[in-house]
Amino acid sequence: MFAAISRAIDAFNKRQGEVTSLLVLPLLAVVIYEVFMRYAFNAPTIWGFEVTTFLYGLHYMFGYAYTDVQDGHVRVDIFTARMSPRAQALLAIITNVVIFLPVMTCLTIWTFKYGITSLKGLEVNSTSWAPPIYPIKLVMAACFLFLLLQGISNLIKDVKRFRLRGNHP
Repeated sequence: MFAAISRAIDAFNKRQGEVTSLLVLPLLAVVIYEVFMRYAFNAPTIWGFEVTTFLYGLHYMFGYAYTDVQDGHVRVDIFTARMSPRAQALLAIITNVVIFLPVMTCLTIWTFKYGITSLKGLEVNSTSWAPPIYPIKLVMAACFLFLLLQGISNLIKDVKRFRLRGNHP
């Protein structure tokens, strides 16, 4: 049952990462448009910088869980590389339970509170363009939730690896 949950979380985060990686296309379009307007017509937009910041931020946030499911986050394994596979699995379980899950749980809760407060006030950015910023904050909270779920999936896989004496399933 837990393996099925882990597979479902992995599949979800792989798919959301593949889909949201396409945010780079509108980001590229906005940057090209802004540069063209600025240098060809000396008429920069008031919205270009903010849109690129929002799109890049979303692209970055959605990439957290996707990178984790692909095992792409940077880690220093100088010491763990010398450990047995079972000891590596045990260390992964301990660090996940003691550090990752509590921190990500708090970040997820706090960002949802932050996003809901922003939504209640229909918060806008404090610039001349003043776009609504609450949707970005709510998506940021969802991205932390995706990363938290991926941490749970990783924990399930690490426990399974530990039980199998450290051999990869």
